[in-house]
Amino acid sequence: MARWSYVFLSAIAVMGANAASSVLDLIPDNFDKVVLKSGKPALVEFFAPCTPLRYKKNRHERLTDSGCGHCKNLAPVYEELAEKFAFAKDQITIGKVDADEHKDLGRRFGVQGFPTLKWFDGKSDTPEPYDGGRDLDSLSSFISEKTSIKVRTKKAAPSAVELLNDQTFKQNIGQDKDILVAFTAPWCGHCKSLAPVWETVAKDFTAEPRVLIAKVDAEAENSKSTAEAQGVKSYPTIKYFPRGSTTPEPYEGGRSEQAVLDFMNQKAGTHRTVGGGLDTNAGIIASLDMIVQKLTAGGSLAAISQEASSAALGLKDRYAEYYVKVFEKLGKSEGYVEKELGRLEGLIKKGGLAPEKLDDVVSRSNILRTFTAKAKSKEEL
Repeated sequence: MARWSYVFLSAIAVMGANAASSVLDLIPDNFDKVVLKSGKPALVEFFAPCTPLRYKKNRHERLTDSGCGHCKNLAPVYEELAEKFAFAKDQITIGKVDADEHKDLGRRFGVQGFPTLKWFDGKSDTPEPYDGGRDLDSLSSFISEKTSIKVRTKKAAPSAVELLNDQTFKQNIGQDKDILVAFTAPWCGHCKSLAPVWETVAKDFTAEPRVLIAKVDAEAENSKSTAEAQGVKSYPTIKYFPRGSTTPEPYEGGRSEQAVLDFMNQKAGTHRTVGGGLDTNAGIIASLDMIVQKLTAGGSLAAISQEASSAALGLKDRYAEYYVKVFEKLGKSEGYVEKELGRLEGLIKKGGLAPEKLDDVVSRSNILRTFTAKAKSKEEL
């Protein structure tokens, strides 16, 4: 009884898996009815399933893989294609034939390699070979041209992740940006899990001109040479390239948004938080902050202000001048810091600031708080 229960449940699981697919499985029993005599055109993929590595009879011979790597690469694209045209399933069939299991169907239509795509007009048994690109856009365009069916798609927002190829990889690496690159493959499940995190992290760093979150399709014709040159053996492989260097550092941290943010903040000297905001250290310059601390040591504001002005001259940080400005304002008004900080916090609370403006307000607020903290410490003394 247990044996029959297992078989029954397994069959249900298989049926559920097939039902979840928008691609129609074609077999000898239904092929002619669906493809040749329905009057409805069909795009059919003849494929060989990917199977595990297995030993040859001679144990000293190398392992062989009877699976089709190109079929594996096409599978998610073909599934997405079927999903896009699912609304028109009464006008177009998108199906597939396991030509390894149903060899007679493959031989009948002259299939010699995998995957082979053929277009059937629904009226005859003479298909037209499909020789176009195997990306989603090419396949969709082909079907639309053949049937006049327009795909219903929402315009996707442009990706914040930079897709690098062999040419653009060389143009970007080693220049003035800290770059984190994910080497991925279209069929890789872990890569698909990483994709939304990668997109979110890229958006978090949108306002950082010297940080680039990128990816390389390690199996695409225009970028697989780069993956090979970088020694990529598994997916996803993540590498960090410091600005000015072509020597990468492997990223071996967590794959959450927070983990990747922490890594890049530490490497690039940025202060981004989850969601793309800035942390409480943004804008603060360590050398000038040490000078601010002298306000608690009893020194004169005039002398400390002069020291800050001299120290700021050699700094390229945009907020060095702001430190000097705050010292000058304090010399004219003792309550300047508290008043200005209140104004900036009000702007943040009100909302509606452009991202760049918000970053600036947050950074200046952080600097003002260091003055406030030092002033409070002085009062406590």
